[in-house]
Formats: sequence, C-alpha cells, structure tokens
Amino acid sequence: MKKSFAELVSTLFIVFILGFIYYTMMPRAITNDLSTLSEFSTDRAFAQVESISQYPHYVGSKNHETVASYLQSQLHELGLTTTTQEGYTLTDWGNLAKSKNILARIKGNGNGKALLLLSHYDSAPHSASKGASDAGSGVASILEGIRAFQNSKKKHKNDIIILFTDAEELGLNGAALFVTEHPWAKDVGVVLNFEARGTSGPSYMLMEANVGNKNLIENFAAAAPQYPVTNSLMYSIYKMLPNDTDLTVFREKGAIQGYNFAFIDGHYNYHTAQDISANLDKTSLSHQGAYLMPLLDYFSNSNLSPKPTTEDNIYFNIPFTVLMYPFSWALPMAIIALILFIVLVFIGLGKKLLTAQEIIKGFIPLLSSLLITFITVFVGWKLVQICYPQYNDLLNGFTYNGHDYIAAFTLLTLALNFALYQWFSAGRKTMNHYVAALFIWLVINIVLAIYLTGAGFLIIPVYCGLLSLTYFVITQHSSKVLNVILAIPAFILIVPFIQMLPIGLGLKILYGSALLTSLTFALLLPVFGAYRYKIVWSSLLLLGSVFFFIKANENAAYGPNKAKSNSLLYIYNADTNKASWATYDTNLDSWTKNYLGQNPKLVTNQSQNKLFSKYNSDFTYQTITKVRPLKKPTVIFEKDSVARDMRYLKIKIIPNRKVNRYDLFAGEQMNFYNFIANGVTALEQKGTQLNRKGRKLLSYYVVDNEALELNFAIPKSTIFDMKIMESSFDLLENQLFNMVKRANWMMPTPFVLNDAIVIEQQLIPTPYVAPRAVEEPKVKQRRTVYKPIDTTSTE
Repeated sequence: MKKSFAELVSTLFIVFILGFIYYTMMPRAITNDLSTLSEFSTDRAFAQVESISQYPHYVGSKNHETVASYLQSQLHELGLTTTTQEGYTLTDWGNLAKSKNILARIKGNGNGKALLLLSHYDSAPHSASKGASDAGSGVASILEGIRAFQNSKKKHKNDIIILFTDAEELGLNGAALFVTEHPWAKDVGVVLNFEARGTSGPSYMLMEANVGNKNLIENFAAAAPQYPVTNSLMYSIYKMLPNDTDLTVFREKGAIQGYNFAFIDGHYNYHTAQDISANLDKTSLSHQGAYLMPLLDYFSNSNLSPKPTTEDNIYFNIPFTVLMYPFSWALPMAIIALILFIVLVFIGLGKKLLTAQEIIKGFIPLLSSLLITFITVFVGWKLVQICYPQYNDLLNGFTYNGHDYIAAFTLLTLALNFALYQWFSAGRKTMNHYVAALFIWLVINIVLAIYLTGAGFLIIPVYCGLLSLTYFVITQHSSKVLNVILAIPAFILIVPFIQMLPIGLGLKILYGSALLTSLTFALLLPVFGAYRYKIVWSSLLLLGSVFFFIKANENAAYGPNKAKSNSLLYIYNADTNKASWATYDTNLDSWTKNYLGQNPKLVTNQSQNKLFSKYNSDFTYQTITKVRPLKKPTVIFEKDSVARDMRYLKIKIIPNRKVNRYDLFAGEQMNFYNFIANGVTALEQKGTQLNRKGRKLLSYYVVDNEALELNFAIPKSTIFDMKIMESSFDLLENQLFNMVKRANWMMPTPFVLNDAIVIEQQLIPTPYVAPRAVEEPKVKQRRTVYKPIDTTSTE
C-alpha cells in the first residue's frame, strides 16, 4: 500500500513540475489597467492589431496603402517624424517588388550605434489573410512598446529606429531595400524583430549571428526578460532550415545581428484567412511585450558596438532565466561523463551490485521500446491519414486537432514503455538495466557534441542520471526522493521538445516525439522503474491515449474557424486560345467540383513552368472551360540587336487590365548577362551572369499596374525561349466569371497562387517600330480680330 502511495506521490509531483514549466513559459495575467501609461498594455496592443487587420493588405492591394497611412498616423501621434522609403528590389528568391518602408527615429543623447525595432506590415497574398498575427502582432507590439517607453520619460544613449518593412511576404524585399540603400542602415547595432508563424503559444527567441553568438546571448540574459523561451538547439536547427525572416537580410547583406521573436502554435492559421484578430491569443501578444520592454530598456543604453567574437555559447532557459556555457565545454563534458560512467560501472561490478548479464539485458526493453514505438507511431500516423484524407488538405502538416494527436501518441508511447519494462525489467534490477539507458544517452551526447553542439545542454540530465547511479553504487540502494528531484532537469530541458517538434515541423514528425519520449523514459528509469504496478500505469495511459484519439476524431470535421482549404485558378493560354480551370487540391469539394466537374482530368505531368510555392505544390486536376474575353498584356521588344557574340534585348510588358503578378520563365539553356528588371539587378548576382535555378526567371508583384521592363544580354547563338504568366487576384470578384462564394467552412489554400485569373503566352521577338511623329497639316493663317463684348443693358 505504501509503495502504491509513493508511486502516486511521485506521479503528482511530476505532473506539478510539468505544469509549473508550462505555466512559467509565458505571461498568464493580461493587464487591463489602461491608466498606467508607462507600462506595456496587451489590450492597447490588441486594439492596434484589430485596426491593422481589418482587411487583407498584401502588396498591390488597395488596403495595403490604407494600412501604411494608418501606421504613419500612429507614429505621428506618438510625436515622431515619419519617413518612407520606396524602391524596387530583386531578391535571391527571384521576386521583384516595389516596397514602401515606414520609418521613424528617436534620438538618444549619445553617439553610438542605434537599436532597430523591426516588423513587417504587409499580409500574405493569395489566401485572404488579414495578417493579424503575421505580422500585425509584431507591428502592434512595437507601437505599444514605444508608446509606453515614451511615457516612462527614460533617458537613453542610443538612437531607436522603428522600421515597418514592406513586401516581407514576397521575398524580404523591404528589408533588402533598407539594408542595401538606406543611409540609416549603417547606424544599426542590433535588431529586435517581431514575427509570428501561428496565432498562439509561447514566443521563441532565435538569434541571427554571422559569427559567434556569445555576445548576443550574454546581452539577452543581462536584459533579463521575465519569460525567456530559447535554447541553442533551436538556434542550431534554425540555421540549418531554409527559413528566413527580415532579420536574415540584415545579417547576410549588412552584417547586422539581432534577435527574432515568434510564436508558432496555431500553425494551421498561418498565412490563411483565419489569421484574424479573434484567433490571436492575447497571452502570445503579451509575451512579445514581455520581451520588448526589458530589451528596449537595456539596448537603448548599452554598447551596441561590442568587439566581434567567434565564440559560441550553449544556452537554455529554465523558468525565469537563461543559463549558458561555451561550446568548447560540450565535448569535454561528454567525455568526462563517459569516464565517470565507466568508473561507476566497474565499481558496481566489483561490489556485485551490477552484473554484466543484467546490464546486457537492460538493452532489451530499451531497444525494443525504441523500435516498437517508432513503428507504432510512424505506421499509426500513416493509418490516421488514410482514415482522414482531409488532413492532407493542410499544407503546413499540422491539423486543427493536432494537439490531441500529440497527446494520444505520447500517452501510447508511455503505455508501451511501462508495459515493456514490466515484462523485461524487474524492480530489483532497475539500476542494472539503467546502465544501458545511460550508455545510449552518452553515445548520443558525444555525437551531438561533435556534430550538433547547440544540443550540448542535453548532457545535464545525463549527469543527473549519473548522480542517481553514484548514490546507488555508494549506498547500495536507490532513493526515490532523490531520483525524482534529479529528474527535474530532464523535464525542463527535454520534455518541451516532445510537443515542440510536431508543432514546428508538422505531425509527420510524431515518430520523432515518440522516440524522444522513449529515450526520456529510459533516462528517468530510476523513477519509473521503481513503480511496482507498471502494468496498471500502462493500462491507465492506454485509456488516456484512447480518450485523445476519440477526442481527435470528434474534432476531425471541418467547420467555421476550422476551414478546409481549397484552390482554383482560371488559366487562359493566349498561344492556343484555350482556357482551363486548375487546382492544387488532392481532395476536391463541392465548390471546386462546381468548376472542375465531378470527374476532372488528373494532371499526370509536372508543369514545365512551375509556379513558386512554399511546399513545391503543382496542379493536381485541370478541366477545359470556355474562353473569356481577357485583355492580354502588350509585349514590346524595344531593343533587339547583336554586337559581337552577344544579343542585347530590352523588353517592356504592359498590363492592359488590373494585374497583381507576373511570372517569367526562360529555357534552361538561356544564360542571362547584365540582367536588369525595372532598373535593378538581382541582389545575389555575382559578376555579369544571372544565377537562377530551373526555368523560373522572376516573379514580379505589381503595384499601381506599373509595367515590367527587362534589359539583358544572351549569347547570340542561344535560342530565345521565354514565357510570361500574368495573374490578377480577382477571380472571385471579376464580373466575367460570376463566381459562387465559398461555404463558411472553406478558405483559400495558402502558399500558392490562388483565386487568380492567369494569362500565359510565349514571348515572340518582333521588330520594334517606334511610333512615327504625325505631321500636323498646314493651316492657312488668318488674322482674327477680337471685339470687346458690349455689356451695356439694352433695357
């Protein structure tokens, strides 16, 4: 009875620790007192979000300029003089856009480097996103933070630059424009960039460092934000992934370092019509403010020109603070742990507390749990996708009931572990079998120390495990209380990743969470191995898993605010005079079938001229339809001449309807030299030759229907092969189509060209004939006599 009670107490303590960790990750109390003017108010910031996100405001839309004007007025109300910066940039994404950045500057009383507060104000195109979280929340946080800072009357040494960039969603164009052309860029010492990749959850801090991160993380810790959520493993993984923010441009183009702050939960709302203020979690917004205010106070008075360092720190957060140590410690710490492990095993064998036979047996439940849980969860998720094919409609890979599946598979994994250790590991043999778990964890940490040093902090829970083994070897028994206390670092440093991995990388990575759960269970074997009734706990956890699977099933259907995404384009081929409906969807619904038909043609070959999309999407179904009277663009070859071995061309493409985007493709055999689009060269162009991948040449996002002008040279022997796709985002509103509105449980698919009318045509070189000056006919001159008008009354 006492042992059962001890198990219950241990479990309750573990639940308390996990709850405490979760509760202290972000602010929980939202301040409603609007009378305190010198403090960040989440309610005021949220009101700004509501104003910014009333309508979609992507680049080129009429609401885009409305939001820009609103932001300028808000900065003016704060007593700041605002300026704008406009111009074209062609980024290394191959996206050409005219950006309009909004800037203001608060003078400090020193002459050092400036602190730059950064966020973008454009919303994502194609998906009717209102941009409440991405990045209305960032803009609102800065406006509210500056308002509070101004009212605090605090003196500061450094200038504070406020920059709301444009065209971030298109290819970081506004940031590129500022960094490469604005005179203030050279004054910037550090950047605080506020972003979002979802609508809820804690805000994670990720740094952008060109060399070592030591100065950045030490300054971040010195600023002492109350709710830091960050670690060097996330930093290392972030550097390896193809994710970019505006801050990436500052680091790469201007050697300016800084910090990103972004919340990523509610990822299913990212870039969708559901990115509205009602879906923005106020605690996530509050967390942004909890970062901004202490960092604003600190960096507005600190030295922003520190001596550069190549040294990196391993770092991680515990509740309310950040701890760190050098990268150079990682391998020695792992080797010392391995030496200590070997010594303890030899002493244990010498005392006959450990036996070689039982140590080897310890690998059976451990390796079995890793193999069985991997297969169970990997295959299990595949079966779930077969049972619920609608989950494939969400390109980001995280379903509306995703948290239910994380809970279900995690509890299932724990149930399997308890059952396996019940069958293969008797309680009196726990510490013998624990040797296998420590050995596996030591191997993992040595590999991490060499190849992924940012994960070096994972050695700390292993040291705690070695302390448990040390106590056992010295005293010849285990202490349940000590083992539970020594388990706390594992809960703080490892357990959050079990949830974070599928949130950040999609539910396809659930097997990764399962493996991490099994490894953590093994690392905490001194705690869980002491449970006498493992099979009872296994049964309870299995029931919990079943509960969450049932809950996931109940929440599997689409509905308002849990919408199914769908896509539709009208594509007119001007060369063949044929038109078709096209979609990227795998699961057609009543709305798309209304245009594509009940049995549309499956697209079997990938498009030769593939439109850019985040997830490499291509058309799935296409159906021939009638041709509508659309006005094709005017293509003028203003120059086509040959000199020596090169052919020089100047092409102007003029829209004859309201358009939003041009996609230009060229044969892969064409090599372009001295390529200029609307007066600018590609930022990444080295030398005279344009670097590109595949057939895509550029995507031009149109503002004010401005024409696309191209200047370039190609070898004269090259076959000219270029194609243009002109798109307008007005399919649903265009009177030529009389479209039916989507049902309230549907929304436009994000990350792809959608709800668009597309005209595609081959560019055919034609001689340019300049308009002839019309000679006015000669008119015989005659003298005209002007007589005064008699205004005298005749009455």
